[in-house]
Amino acid sequence: MTPQVIFFTSVVMSFILWSTTAARYIWPALQARSRVDALYPILLLHASRFVGLAFLVPGVVSPDLPLAFARPAAYGDFLTAIIALLAIAALKKAWGNVLVWIFNIVGFADLVFAFYRGNQTGAGADPGLQGAMYFIPTVVVPLLIVTHVLVFRILLQREAGITQRMQRAS
Repeated sequence: MTPQVIFFTSVVMSFILWSTTAARYIWPALQARSRVDALYPILLLHASRFVGLAFLVPGVVSPDLPLAFARPAAYGDFLTAIIALLAIAALKKAWGNVLVWIFNIVGFADLVFAFYRGNQTGAGADPGLQGAMYFIPTVVVPLLIVTHVLVFRILLQREAGITQRMQRAS
């Protein structure tokens, strides 16, 4: 197999793994929790996205890794980690929900843009350029995308539930 096929296969297999794990174990456990308690562990996971800054560290990645991919990937992850931490701090406050929405939109868009930019700049065509960071897009990013989908689902489901309860009360 070529490195590109191995890279693509790894990403697909990770999506299958994390989607199955989320459907079978994570989502059922989150449904039994309050909104705050369901969001907290996912936000903690995403707070670790500061690791994406390593896309800017020579020796961790190839010096030939296109900066047009590395910079937005690194800083997008770092920004998402900061917003996740702010959302954690605000979870129990009235405006915490707004920060969670911002976190989820920014974080999800960052990951989608990184895949797009990786393909556009050749970082996906030559996965060896990613060096030690190879495991971020092949293992971690699929998990992050799956958890972003879970957060969208939690936010939409919880808001719909609140709206339905308010309508019943009036």
